[in-house]
Amino acid sequence: MEVRLRTDGSLTSIMKKAFVIVGPTASGKSALAIQLAKKVRGEVISADSRQVYRGMDIGTGKVTKKEMAGIPHHLLSVADPKKQYSVERYQRDARKALFDILARNKTPIICGGTGYYIDALVEGAVLPSVPPNSALRKKLEQMSAEKLFALLKKRDPSRAQTIDAKNPRRLIRALEIIEALGKVPTQKSVPLPNIHFEWIGIDLPDEELKQKIHLRLHSRMRCGMLKEVERLHTPSVGGGLSWKRMEDFGLEYRWLARYLQNKITREEMLTKLELDIWHYAKRQRTWFKRNKKIKWVKK
Repeated sequence: MEVRLRTDGSLTSIMKKAFVIVGPTASGKSALAIQLAKKVRGEVISADSRQVYRGMDIGTGKVTKKEMAGIPHHLLSVADPKKQYSVERYQRDARKALFDILARNKTPIICGGTGYYIDALVEGAVLPSVPPNSALRKKLEQMSAEKLFALLKKRDPSRAQTIDAKNPRRLIRALEIIEALGKVPTQKSVPLPNIHFEWIGIDLPDEELKQKIHLRLHSRMRCGMLKEVERLHTPSVGGGLSWKRMEDFGLEYRWLARYLQNKITREEMLTKLELDIWHYAKRQRTWFKRNKKIKWVKK
């Protein structure tokens, strides 16, 4: 560990520096992270709960090799989408990447929109140690997201205020913890020592962000997002993800899966997906606005 002399002659540790870039979807986080990395000899650690999965590139808005412009990115495409990748695993993997970057005297830049992942890494959240309850999961998996959320509101109203109400996977995990502990415990934090995190929040006015969401959605459709979902589902081309698993991933994968099953029209799919993305952006804002360490910038 690096040290320096205090004025009284004793030794003290030098704080390492890292950046955290957060904000709603489509606000321009990835571009800002790459721009910053070029200036500070940085490397990017992704904090996105869906970009960790292989093959889910267009639908998650994963940064391309060309867009990376030579800047190393970590925690992208590291997991099999057929298997669950937990926040506990993310915390472990992301810490390993963080310490590796610092050991090479580079600057870590944590970038993403999954607030729970970011808090687990940066704030050192102590996560509840509750093993999976297969019997309970089997029962809960038969319920819709709406019924799961109603049950969570009844069992733990506080957790219901911060969770993604349309994400069955997270709803089931919360109910699993409640079954074991009585409620989702208040999160305790053990901050990482000797690292100063500089938080940067990026956002846009509502109408501008809505327009970016609209344009990005249609751009992704032109770039083959529908074919990506078909490929993920088709066993003969290495896919094999069930439609139910697609539902768990939410947003693009949920609505395109429903369209491919002929449950909705293309127009309904695009309209409902765009609205769902906007609601997701608002939930991200709500999560990050609670953090008074974030310095917000407008693009």
